[in-house]
Amino acid sequence: MRVFWVVLDGAGVGAQEDAARYGDAGADTLGHVLAQNPQLSLPVMRSMGLYHIEGTSFFAPQGHVVGCFGRQRELSAGKDTTTGHWEMAGCVLREPFPTFPNGFPPAVLEPFCRLTGRGILGNKPASGTQIIEELGEEHLRTGKLIVYTSADSVFQIAAHTDVLCEEELYRICREARALLQGDYQVGRVIARPFCGTPGNFYRTPGRRDFSLAPPQNNLLLQLQKNGVKVCAIGKISDIFAASGISESLEAHGNDEVRSALERCVTQGEAGLYMANLVDFDMLYGHRNDVAGYAAELAVTDAFFGALRKKMLPQDVLIITADHGCDPAFPGSDHTREFVPVLIWSPQMTQGTDFGTADGYTHLAATAAKLFGLDLAGYGTPYQW
Repeated sequence: MRVFWVVLDGAGVGAQEDAARYGDAGADTLGHVLAQNPQLSLPVMRSMGLYHIEGTSFFAPQGHVVGCFGRQRELSAGKDTTTGHWEMAGCVLREPFPTFPNGFPPAVLEPFCRLTGRGILGNKPASGTQIIEELGEEHLRTGKLIVYTSADSVFQIAAHTDVLCEEELYRICREARALLQGDYQVGRVIARPFCGTPGNFYRTPGRRDFSLAPPQNNLLLQLQKNGVKVCAIGKISDIFAASGISESLEAHGNDEVRSALERCVTQGEAGLYMANLVDFDMLYGHRNDVAGYAAELAVTDAFFGALRKKMLPQDVLIITADHGCDPAFPGSDHTREFVPVLIWSPQMTQGTDFGTADGYTHLAATAAKLFGLDLAGYGTPYQW
């Protein structure tokens, strides 16, 4: 058994009922992208049932469906990457990670500055590309670190590679990760190295996420304990703090992640292969780039078509998302949305409508069942 589980980072399919509590009423990532790009055709995901998902604002259902489809309602409190991935792996968070809309307090920054021997700039919610343009020149002049956050529970540190090499920035992020505990236990500390000159700064592919360790009942750890190989592609290993990971394949950006996935389908042994296509969120959702999002969807859809042709009869492909990140919605933050579920295997001849499921945990139960495990507390496996 081989399961290829692909997360389209930020690809929501419409606001959840509680979206207004998060300031996200009316958000609809894929709906808005499709509406603003009527020429966009997604034949592979459409054949898996994407346009048939209930409650979505896509085009009218059309064509024969050979995959299984539905949407999932997030049960955890929050709308961030760590929360979404952990819930997929069976861990529902009833209390959200702390956020810092007014920046981090002295109780965090004073010990951080003592640890690093450097001052800080910023300390506010900001777009990553905008804050390096705003503060990059002062950072180069003073050596102070650019620290910022977002609507998510993140402590982000940006540093020019002329000030800190990437390995030194990672070391500082590990120190920050150890510091940020208790009331300040953010979901992720993120390293944001950048290069260039004032007016032409750009971020390198060297981003690294330093997450909290997930609960011990997470699916990946349970699979590994039962002898199932778990291969993490892209930022998956960072999100789970390497817990339950048998093999990690480094991949920066969607192109590299797709290439790694293709190699795994062609050469990989039995096991779970989990990948995150980060660019939907990082390059297009957060930057309000609707056209770029649409173009990337088209490329990814064609990739899925090619990938399916290389899959073995018993293989299973799962496509889902971890939250929304609507590029057509005001602001640049994640959005509280339902996420799609598309499941396909070469042996499928017709589609199954899963409807709307409470919790991403049904995917954990499904993956466990595919590997012959019955893990309590993960929800109900999808049936087809």
